[in-house]
Amino acid sequence: MSKVYHFDYIIIGAGIIGLTLAKELMSKHPQPTIAILEKEEDVAKHASGLNSGVLHAGFYYSSDSLKAKFCVQGNQFMKSFCMENNIPVNNCGKVVVAINEEELQGLYELEKRGKKNGVDLELIDLDRLKEIDPNAKSYQKALYSPTTASVDPKLVCSRLKDILIDKGVELDFSTQFWSMKNNIIYTNKKQYSCKFLFNAAGLYADKIAKQFGFAKNRIIIPFRGNYLVYRNKKHQIKTHIYPVPNLLNPFLGVHYTLTVNNELKLGPTSTPAFWRENYNGLSRFNLQEFMQIIYYESKLFLFNSFNFRRLAISEIKKYNRRYFVQLAKHLSHNCNPESFDTWTKPGIRAQLLNTKTLKLEMDFIVEGDSNSLHILNAVSPAFTCSFAFAKYLVSEKLQKNID
Repeated sequence: MSKVYHFDYIIIGAGIIGLTLAKELMSKHPQPTIAILEKEEDVAKHASGLNSGVLHAGFYYSSDSLKAKFCVQGNQFMKSFCMENNIPVNNCGKVVVAINEEELQGLYELEKRGKKNGVDLELIDLDRLKEIDPNAKSYQKALYSPTTASVDPKLVCSRLKDILIDKGVELDFSTQFWSMKNNIIYTNKKQYSCKFLFNAAGLYADKIAKQFGFAKNRIIIPFRGNYLVYRNKKHQIKTHIYPVPNLLNPFLGVHYTLTVNNELKLGPTSTPAFWRENYNGLSRFNLQEFMQIIYYESKLFLFNSFNFRRLAISEIKKYNRRYFVQLAKHLSHNCNPESFDTWTKPGIRAQLLNTKTLKLEMDFIVEGDSNSLHILNAVSPAFTCSFAFAKYLVSEKLQKNID
């Protein structure tokens, strides 16, 4: 009989949620034994390491949402962690700009949400906008968020990995969760048991949760995001510049983003992908996933739920670089579209779909019982929220479930 390795806590997934969860468990419980099981060869190989690195301020989300609850605090926690660990932060701020009267009303709604959520936010006139970023273009007003920033997400996750290893957390890479039967966790390498399991598997969180009786009527639909990089590093953009978003869907529209090194990017795309790790070509093709995801994407297209048909068509058009860069032309006075000429490595957004209503879930969703917790929907701003979200999972969800 194979040896079974026992731990107090097992976490599936070494993305930002899994890593911050482990750190929080170490701080809350006396010398717990923790193992993180990760199917890749290192941390943050998917969304956590391929996201834009923007630290959001928290004004997009309705005040009754978990996103609103954790974003402001998460922004502060992430900046503190970076400061303590000598990780660079680009405190460039963000402006949200409008193109007409209708979008101006959208700015007022965002300001209202931000104030309710306790965000440091300022509705500014065009003179003030010119002081903050002379290249940003707007109609009558703009919204200024001084606490929005950028970090290197891979650097953050790498530092977390080092801290956890130093504290005795076991990180088992190239270890894929297969199943759990009779309290034994089976993987491609070892067998494990634990007092409590956290499922932070990102793109595969729903598939794992279903083995535990959760994620009923829910499936993850992948969306692929690409950015274009501005060739000239001496660009004139001073802040992140975002359009007024459609608050009925989870995507924020094409925008200018500054990296931690002040590199300018344009994006992202939000293209429906055909399997969970559909990054490039047929890489990591999975026929079963393809058939399942095509089925649901076809239903979304047919019934046009949340305007999916228009979204899909517009996203396909973004593969034309000229069309893509023109979408952001109204955001700035002086930014040469032809200089956006290099695509970044794409990332995949794991977006949870309710298969009964055919609606995308807009907030964080966690399900569990006295034996396990499953983080089913942890999309943007999950990276920003991660430290605050981990505190909630450990102090509230875990405690409630085991009591």
